[in-house]
Amino acid sequence: MRDFLRRLPKAELHLHIEGSLEPELMFSLAERNGVSLPYASVEEVRTAYDFSDLQSFLDLYYQGMSVLRTAEDFHDLAMDYFRRARAEGVVHVEMHFDPQAHLARGVGLPVIMEGLNLARRHAERELSLSSALIMAFLRDRPAEEAMSVLETAAPYWEMLDAVGLDSAEQGNPPAKFIEVYERARRLGIPRVAHAGEEGPADYIREALDLLDVCRIDHGVRCLEDPALVSRLRDEGVVLTVCPLSNVRLKVVERLEDHPLPKLLDAGLRLTLNSDDPAYFGGGMLANFEACTDAFGWSKEVFIQLAGTAIEAAFISQERRLELRRQLAHAH
Repeated sequence: MRDFLRRLPKAELHLHIEGSLEPELMFSLAERNGVSLPYASVEEVRTAYDFSDLQSFLDLYYQGMSVLRTAEDFHDLAMDYFRRARAEGVVHVEMHFDPQAHLARGVGLPVIMEGLNLARRHAERELSLSSALIMAFLRDRPAEEAMSVLETAAPYWEMLDAVGLDSAEQGNPPAKFIEVYERARRLGIPRVAHAGEEGPADYIREALDLLDVCRIDHGVRCLEDPALVSRLRDEGVVLTVCPLSNVRLKVVERLEDHPLPKLLDAGLRLTLNSDDPAYFGGGMLANFEACTDAFGWSKEVFIQLAGTAIEAAFISQERRLELRRQLAHAH
């Protein structure tokens, strides 16, 4: 089964590229850029990766990204993840990035975009790995700031495959970002949003109704609202679920308690993703293997999940056909 899961062509739709920063690279970039870290060793950083909730993770996450200063840093960050992902059978990666967290440190959009886009081209050429770019807004920051970032990104609108909404969900409903998402809609940029991770099921409904999103990131709390579950099923809305992340951030205590089997039984369209692999216990393969151990799923279930990701990905029809062919040979 493990060999099969490694070979299975996997598309990852929910990844935060800053959350792929492994401690080894963090120390290397800190040295390159003369940034002092509050940790003495790689082991000390890993010990700090024991989170009680989403906020305790975010505190470390923003601290870690302080080492990212130059276009070369963003290139190296993305390539480090792309190489690991490709070795695990990942064929396509859709990466969120958080411009506000970098702008606040004096790192401008041109630096971020140059580094990430260079890595994307290298990954396509060297690894046969396609990718998409999702510019995420920090929901615990003012909506006016998000709008300003979207306008500042005008030179890069054509490069954005979607906009997203992430960071601290509690008390930051999707409704706060109606105008920003309406602006993105008018620009023809697809929209996704984190909802129903720590926040209530009603945030999922808000994201659909008020932000007009085409995918829900996480969405696991939809089960608290049977009418919402029926709607998600009837409309074929894809949920990008992150199993190991949900355990690490105490959305569930153990993976065996995860609602994934119930979500599947309800007929919902799901994908498996790593979220922030450096912080949450591993990449795509680790998440797939953990689900094998927890739920005992058959190969057919994993093929279904991988197929859903390919269908929901921001890719050309030509690439989709290519990935469908790869999946057809996965048995």
